[in-house]
Amino acid sequence: MAVNEQHEHHVGGVDSHDETTAYLEKRKLQSGSAGWLLLAGLGVSYVVSGDYSGWNFGLGEGGFGGLAIAAVIIAAMYFALVLGMAELSSALPAAGGGYTFARRALGPWGGFATGTAILIEYSIAPAAIATFIGAYVESLNIFGITDGWWVYLAAYAVFIGIHLAGVGEALKVMFAITAIALIGLIVFAVTAIGHFDAANLTNIAPTDAAGASEFLPFGYLGIWSAIPFAIWFFLAVEGVPLAAEETSNPERNVPRGIIAAMSVLLVTCAAVLILTTAAGGASEMSESGNPLVEALGDGSAAKIVNYIGLAGLIASFFSIIYAYSRQLFALSRAGYLPTTLSVTNRRKAPMLALIVPGVIGFVLSLTGKGELLLNMAVFGAALSYVLMMVSHIVLRVREPGMRRPYRTPGGIVTTGFALTIAAIAVIATFLVDVVAACWCLGVFALFMLYFAVYSRHRLVANSPDEEFAALAAAEEDVR
Repeated sequence: MAVNEQHEHHVGGVDSHDETTAYLEKRKLQSGSAGWLLLAGLGVSYVVSGDYSGWNFGLGEGGFGGLAIAAVIIAAMYFALVLGMAELSSALPAAGGGYTFARRALGPWGGFATGTAILIEYSIAPAAIATFIGAYVESLNIFGITDGWWVYLAAYAVFIGIHLAGVGEALKVMFAITAIALIGLIVFAVTAIGHFDAANLTNIAPTDAAGASEFLPFGYLGIWSAIPFAIWFFLAVEGVPLAAEETSNPERNVPRGIIAAMSVLLVTCAAVLILTTAAGGASEMSESGNPLVEALGDGSAAKIVNYIGLAGLIASFFSIIYAYSRQLFALSRAGYLPTTLSVTNRRKAPMLALIVPGVIGFVLSLTGKGELLLNMAVFGAALSYVLMMVSHIVLRVREPGMRRPYRTPGGIVTTGFALTIAAIAVIATFLVDVVAACWCLGVFALFMLYFAVYSRHRLVANSPDEEFAALAAAEEDVR
């Protein structure tokens, strides 16, 4: 889009600088609230619940062998993805994250498509986690509490409330909960080593599928079917760049934070997958609501891990609420979605961007179908990864001189690999649960229809993401 066309889109039909300044003043985030360590904590926080629950359903799709191979492939994809996003976030530090990158590379349509896919992922993931929180609460038997709608409601109300108090406070609480969750994983790992039995890894009877064996009981296709569950080990780590506008020195700290988070998650993924399955059995763990606890049996360590596991689930639930609010904030501020959603309160927290997806997520959690919701979140994530990696490649080719304080090792070869695996992952979501994937595809299509008919004519030219694009267009015109 050329600069002239860009600036035909403005706020509420008013083109004056004063009006635009007033508009953006109501939509300001609190800058300088996080350094790289808090961002690394945020990245781990997004994902750590995936170590405690959800991944294990992949054992029922691919067996230990299928899930292990899928996990290696997906870990490599995420590491390549993170290296690509580290470059993009250093070059374009804004609250839009993946949407900002795609907006610069692929134009308004590509930017909105990417932001929508991310929004689907982040709005649905907390609903899935809420159902896992319910299962953990019930297993703890705290005051006779049973899994129910009011557990989900309490989780949403409390943690959205903390976010409304401001990002600095929220990130510190999040960091503390995440540290506790990591301690829980260490306690689990130390105890599970004593329960290790290699025979448990392959206790699912082989089927008659092509390539079936003790290691791959569901054959070669089982590896593909296990991919969405392997993604749960890392899902949402790509949300770290969403904190760019609230970070001190984002060009340096966002890449450091996201790479540090991914390094920790590689270790926790390997430890949890191998030790849980070897201690509890692949067959038994494939249907468990809280696999780490059940793998340890009835001892005191199991009770400790059960309580701390709840902290792990809460950490991811808490942090993904942050992620969806920033993605929705950025899309709304730029006019892609209704602009009322990006207004911030006096603590610089986007109120409606926190509350509206929370209400939607709460309604979805009432289904109680954690596995279905997990697959829906994975569909949105995998689609966004495809678009973000295309964005990296396009910007490398089209804008080689663009300022990049951090450069991805391997360049487009690295992100090309991530793109290929992400495309396979999108197809795998249809293989595992065609209903979940089709629902998400339908919602995605409705968002794109809204953009086509209405919001593309009402973009806010002076929002940071649109200005990035306008500057790029101006440079192109000069050349």
